[in-house]
Amino acid sequence: MISFVSGPVAALAPDTAVVEVGGIGMAVQCTPGTLATLRVGQHAKLATTLVVREESLTLYGFADDDERQVFELLQTASGVGPRLAQAMLAVHNPDALRRAVATGDEKALTAVPGIGKKGAQRLLLELKDRLGDPVGPGQGIGAPVTSGWRDQLHAALIGLGYATREADEAVTAVAPQAEAVLTEGAQPQVGQLLRAALQSLNRAR
Repeated sequence: MISFVSGPVAALAPDTAVVEVGGIGMAVQCTPGTLATLRVGQHAKLATTLVVREESLTLYGFADDDERQVFELLQTASGVGPRLAQAMLAVHNPDALRRAVATGDEKALTAVPGIGKKGAQRLLLELKDRLGDPVGPGQGIGAPVTSGWRDQLHAALIGLGYATREADEAVTAVAPQAEAVLTEGAQPQVGQLLRAALQSLNRAR
């Protein structure tokens, strides 16, 4: 098992970071929140887990060991594969997920693309005794990572090499999409906003 990768960031994409390890570029699937902390050319260390399938080997990367552990625990629930587990961590940080499960918060889980009401109810039952209690105080560390989507999106665009002005314009371009989601009582998905922002930047060029 590859427990972590450490080295300079060679490239960033909307859902992937390439980290140079011993002259080899390791492609690592990451959440938008993790990608937003990385910069091309700067050193990074990511906790990782390797998912082996018959047709592929996929390396998933995380900000820390806690996030990786929750990623693996989520997959012990029926119907949760690595992509859905990563989507859950893209919407909520580990403590927010623990809090949602501990309090039976269906709405928090249905905010994740691919999880409906019945799926959320099943996950709350199956994960109740697996994730453990929140480790952060109050709403601090346990707040959803999607709060402050503007900052996350802006940081992700800067990390992808766009100028501050371009990032500002792209954030403004997707703001109506994010506000519409907030109006419905859900949280904007930074990954979806990032893809829309990149499309707007490509059209502007």
